[in-house]
Amino acid sequence: MRRILVIGSPGAGKTTFSRALAEREKLPLIHLDRLYWQDGWQPVSQEVFDARLAEAMEGPAWILDGNYGSTLPQRLERCDTAIFLDYPRFVCLLGVLRRVIVHYGRTRPDMGGNCPERLDWEFLKYVWGFPKTHRPALLAKLEERGRDKRVVVLRSRRQAARFLRALGAPEQGAGSGGL
Repeated sequence: MRRILVIGSPGAGKTTFSRALAEREKLPLIHLDRLYWQDGWQPVSQEVFDARLAEAMEGPAWILDGNYGSTLPQRLERCDTAIFLDYPRFVCLLGVLRRVIVHYGRTRPDMGGNCPERLDWEFLKYVWGFPKTHRPALLAKLEERGRDKRVVVLRSRRQAARFLRALGAPEQGAGSGGL
């Protein structure tokens, strides 16, 4: 495991999990949100995002934390391992709410620009709908493009904690998603 994707619904705890994995594996952690967002929640252009992502993936080893389905094919092509935090929607909604409570009005360390955390109804609807609207396509891309990759699907925080323990990774506390 030298080039790892960590994907899943918002609120699943991708960043918390990725931090623990990066510490254990001594790999650089790249947050896709940092590559994508500018001040005031303004996205960069797709061309800029693609260029930033390509540059980030030039390294021999990394962990990429985030979804951004439009770039999943490129990331799957370059990775050797994809870890999908496939948690129930209620767990993810609680993760989002916890993250908002902890970081409300401040920019999270894993974000780009000046993007203060907020509670957004559209975002909550996205998280609620993720299992039906985004999960099937994500699983199809993993099946189609991940055939020669190690694909790990973790279905609970407990299973994720066991996975990290098996690697010898340090336990992670609360964070936005906890484990």
